Amino acid sequence: MSRDRYVDFLRAWAIVLVVLGHWLITALVREPDGQITAPELLAVVPWTQWLTLAFQIMPLFFLAGGHAAGGSWSRARAAGGTAAGWLGRRALRLLLPVGVYSASVLLAVGVCSAVGVDAETLALVGWAMAMQFWFLPVYLLLSALTPLLYAAHRRWGLRVPSATGAVALAVDVLVVTAHAPYAGLLNYVLVWGVAYQLGFCWRDGLLTGRRLVPFAMAAGGGVAFAALVALGPFPVSLILVTGQTTSNTNPPSAAMLAWVVAQVGLCLLAAPPVRRLLDRERVWRVVRPVGAASMTLYLWHMLPVLAVAAAFYLTGLAPEPSLGSAAWWGLRVPWLLMLGVVLAGVVSALGPLERGLVVLYERTSPDAAPRRAWPLWLGLAMTVTALARLAVQGFAPDGRFPALPALGLASGTALVMLTRWTAAPRLDRPSEARAPGRV
Repeated sequence: MSRDRYVDFLRAWAIVLVVLGHWLITALVREPDGQITAPELLAVVPWTQWLTLAFQIMPLFFLAGGHAAGGSWSRARAAGGTAAGWLGRRALRLLLPVGVYSASVLLAVGVCSAVGVDAETLALVGWAMAMQFWFLPVYLLLSALTPLLYAAHRRWGLRVPSATGAVALAVDVLVVTAHAPYAGLLNYVLVWGVAYQLGFCWRDGLLTGRRLVPFAMAAGGGVAFAALVALGPFPVSLILVTGQTTSNTNPPSAAMLAWVVAQVGLCLLAAPPVRRLLDRERVWRVVRPVGAASMTLYLWHMLPVLAVAAAFYLTGLAPEPSLGSAAWWGLRVPWLLMLGVVLAGVVSALGPLERGLVVLYERTSPDAAPRRAWPLWLGLAMTVTALARLAVQGFAPDGRFPALPALGLASGTALVMLTRWTAAPRLDRPSEARAPGRV
């Protein structure tokens, strides 16, 4: 079965908007003592919170991921594969590039700490380099649950995301009314799991069999989001803003769930014309490499911010008009262009390393089930815990080296690799030997 170009387009489109969104709202200020600070644009200039409606595109990541995972698991199951064998391949595809990125950043943190870099500056930089990590533990958990979720989908279809959404709403009521933060952790899996499960439904035609379904999702989700923001306790911002007691993302709220439904509906409505456009080889030649490099772009896109900050802000060369002024917005154009050039250089420089990861992945990803499954599950538990800790605290909490998360990530990844390395001899299936980083 050939890859769906529209699914790859969604991945490429989502990553471009994530990168541009993070770059656009990143504000840097050089203080009189030479220290660089990063004021929060969404808090300082509140109207910019409306921009998050255009840039909160993570539902498409999970929708595309569910679509791809459903197809991959159904093919593996039809070929006699096991859940552990399939999950090991899928997890390693993410963990290899994440491991290389994390090792690079942790090495830099260790060196900077050893030479006496200011703890506050190191903590800020460590947070910036880990801010995107929240996606990874959630995605790994949903991947681990895929065999069960897909079995439920095969039996109950659209009732599964409907029931999941209902449970997520109940959890959010507890969060808002009873202030139960630990209960809210469930919504990271439940709300984003709705988008993931809708990916299964989309792939199997349950969302496109009737023309009114996408319209109903887009309109119903949009109206529900507007009502929850206008009448309920939820802010319009679709990312976390300091000072807001209720957030749409930490944990994902009822308003975010409504946004997921609306965005999936819009995605389905846009599919026919975009697919016709993607049939043109000129267009596809532009989209394809962006989708193929999606994990590289996602992981490394804040490094150019540090490079440009060092070159222009630490040296005092960057003009600094008032935050949110017309002049400040005008300077966003050269800012984005410079960051784009630097990121292109980073991706190019990482090319040989990524090709090496492909070779390593092919050597450690046999199709057969591992001889022992428990190291795989233990390794996944360790990596999910470590990634969640890094996402919350950054790579340098309070300016310190995060020894336990670093050890957990390294040990967990090694366990996953070991289970793949010691599995039974693999079958030769080139279609599954894709580059690491594909979700």
